[in-house]
Amino acid sequence: MDDFVRNKLTEWGFSDLIQRFKDEEIDQEALGCLDDHEIEKLISTAGKRIKFKKKLKLFQSQQECQEPAHSAQVLPSTSNRSEPVVKRKLELRMEENKNQTPNKRQCNTVTGAYEEHRKLGEVKRIMSTLHDRLHNYDRTELNDFLRNQICDLETDKREMVGVFGKTGAGKSSLINAIIGEKYLLPSGSVSACTTVMIQVEANMENQKYEAHIEFITKEEWKDELWSFKNLSGDSGDEDSDNGDEENKSTRDDDEYYDNVEKLTALYGDQWKSKSPENLMEAKYFKDVPEFLQSKKKILSCNLPEELSAKYLKYTRSGSTKENSGEVERCYWPLVKCVTVKVPNNDLLQHVTLVDLPGNGDRNKSRDQMWRRIVGSCSTVWIVAEINRAATETESWEILKSACSLMGNGGECQNIHFICTKTDDIDEDSDADVGRRIFKRNMEAKDKVRQEFNKLKDVKKQFRDDCFTVFTVSAKEFLQKRLLKPEETEIPELQMFLRSLNDQHSETLNYVFGAYGILSLMKTAHCGDAARKMSVCAELMENITCEKEKVRKPMEDAYEGFKKHLHTSVEKSKESCEKALEKMLYRSGKAKRGFHNKLKHAMKNNGIFKPVKKTKKGINMNMTLSSLLSESIDEEFKNAFPNDGNSGPFYGAISDFTLYTEKLSQNYKDVELQLIFLKTEEEKMKAKLCRITRHRKKTIYNSLTETIEETMRECYTRAAEVRGKESLNKMREIIQNHVRASKATMFDLAKDDMLTQLRELMGDILKTLTDTMQRSIELSLKTNDNSIPDVSAEHSKVESYYKELKGPDEETSLLWPDMLDDSLDSPGPAAAAETSDFRFH
Repeated sequence: MDDFVRNKLTEWGFSDLIQRFKDEEIDQEALGCLDDHEIEKLISTAGKRIKFKKKLKLFQSQQECQEPAHSAQVLPSTSNRSEPVVKRKLELRMEENKNQTPNKRQCNTVTGAYEEHRKLGEVKRIMSTLHDRLHNYDRTELNDFLRNQICDLETDKREMVGVFGKTGAGKSSLINAIIGEKYLLPSGSVSACTTVMIQVEANMENQKYEAHIEFITKEEWKDELWSFKNLSGDSGDEDSDNGDEENKSTRDDDEYYDNVEKLTALYGDQWKSKSPENLMEAKYFKDVPEFLQSKKKILSCNLPEELSAKYLKYTRSGSTKENSGEVERCYWPLVKCVTVKVPNNDLLQHVTLVDLPGNGDRNKSRDQMWRRIVGSCSTVWIVAEINRAATETESWEILKSACSLMGNGGECQNIHFICTKTDDIDEDSDADVGRRIFKRNMEAKDKVRQEFNKLKDVKKQFRDDCFTVFTVSAKEFLQKRLLKPEETEIPELQMFLRSLNDQHSETLNYVFGAYGILSLMKTAHCGDAARKMSVCAELMENITCEKEKVRKPMEDAYEGFKKHLHTSVEKSKESCEKALEKMLYRSGKAKRGFHNKLKHAMKNNGIFKPVKKTKKGINMNMTLSSLLSESIDEEFKNAFPNDGNSGPFYGAISDFTLYTEKLSQNYKDVELQLIFLKTEEEKMKAKLCRITRHRKKTIYNSLTETIEETMRECYTRAAEVRGKESLNKMREIIQNHVRASKATMFDLAKDDMLTQLRELMGDILKTLTDTMQRSIELSLKTNDNSIPDVSAEHSKVESYYKELKGPDEETSLLWPDMLDDSLDSPGPAAAAETSDFRFH
């Protein structure tokens, strides 16, 4: 063992492992080559092993910069969320890199990022050591508070990017090109299974390519088998006496053939002569014992192409084996989601790309996961081939059907329409191919924007500048024949992902929070009591005034929602029966197979999702609640904008301030306590915005969910109908229930939404008051001699914070979910003079 390893272990917070590494003769070279198996032998506890692997991965990536690069790597990000700044940084970087080798470029960028990582690692080591040291002191309220604050510094912010698009549009090639892994996701002629979600994220644990496969439950698969067997064999359910198109055999249904495809993929032809009980026998699942054990299956490989070949059967339809004619068994019908983990990829460090089916799934757990992920996407990519981008029905249907989940019912800030295969053009030697590609790209962008502007209901859910069109070529980006890399627009999408990663902000947030905690610890047992009480009194007065500044805009927004909902309730009562009749008595092609679709909907609480995304589904609950939600869409978007930094809720939270900077000018002797209170204020506001963003989705969706709950009993009765005239009997049950319930159903939905809004407002105000009051009391009213001396640690972290922040970076840039305008805000006295406060 050498001094290098000893110093590294100390820096990383693993000084207790020094003797163990010495015994095993781990020197600098061996440290850089440690693999998972060796680490497991060296470190026995899982938690410590995971933390060590993270540190080691960073160290190994730095070492790679000293050696020839073996493969293209994505450069780490130090950018922030501001797109113009990000673009300028990219331009400067491209200019600087013109005459550099790829390896030099990598090392220059990695070196800067590594320095931030090193400082962050050092601060984390300091805080971890202090957390352990506090255990050795007497248990006091301040001691417990500080240990909790140190634990709360760790955050794992992830951005979800949902990728939609029909089979063959080039989604896989696009993702592969962007993240620099040409063979990771299979593409080409293999037909895709549209029910399996594929998440792509960074592997932060080891250097392997991994696929984590999550299955549906055994009970869910058994229910699917029973449902298919019963529905496909129950010809008595059809109104054969009517003799029209809607009563054609279920074997004409897309749903029937979809089920046949699922069963054939898993069982071959054996399912045709077997009962559901027989098909659940263990012999059919011997290659996937994890399914029977309700566990995840993990595939691990050294190369991406190896992993792609292994997990193909869990995501895509099978192919016939050569010569034998035998169909290869596939397991995608049992799969809920596949998460592909990529090592050494900084673009994915805080970003997850999700390849999503366009309309959810008829399996309940898969659909719930789909809805949750769509509602969590901060960005959505709609992928379509350029030659039919503006007219591709499926792309626009995805937007129309999922817009409420992404917009007011979600947190989507950006919709990127990505036209692919832009280089798919005849190469005429007599013409400038590059110029022709450019012209076609510009025309495609204009046409796509025009189509989007026609979607009035979609635009009501999003801000005006959310929609961007890209024209990309993954093939050209890799081959560089006709276009320069930047002309393929792949670098622009990479730049966007770098801005989402926002590594600099994460580092600065942690260091700023640590600086605040250390500032409090340094002054825990000193200071003039009278001066502290004076500051405390001013801060409490500020809380009272600021609380009212937060309450007033929220109250106004609440009254606006109340007014709009009251009007739409009356309209819903008047028009609901007509809207329901239009859905239940479809005309033309929509009639075909409607009996079976309605039966499926009744079994699934009023919802039927078609296999083909271009076909019309059924969502009875949304039909009934549509007038309620449409009446508040614009107001809801303005009250809860998905960028999370303005409006009567986020904006009011952001404007809340204790004016600690101003107070520190008059009370220099308690400046460190005020620094701590500033960090607490920022952390608390960021946390409140995250909570509000989550709850606003529940509030918006509550309108439809209350309707669904009111209709549930009716759906259960309709689903049990059998025999002749069953379609008309189902219609009659539904219509009678709505007729009897409409007097109260819409009022219940309105009242539930307003109650949830009122509860959110109360929780925001209580959290603001309670959190800051407790922090003030502990920092200014407590003299605790049982806190260790942290003067050296405070000095080091303060210097790191100032270096990371830089001379031009304000504190308000911390926690990018928040915009802090406190420096430009009037003081509490001025605010009190200009505001009409109503105190509770």
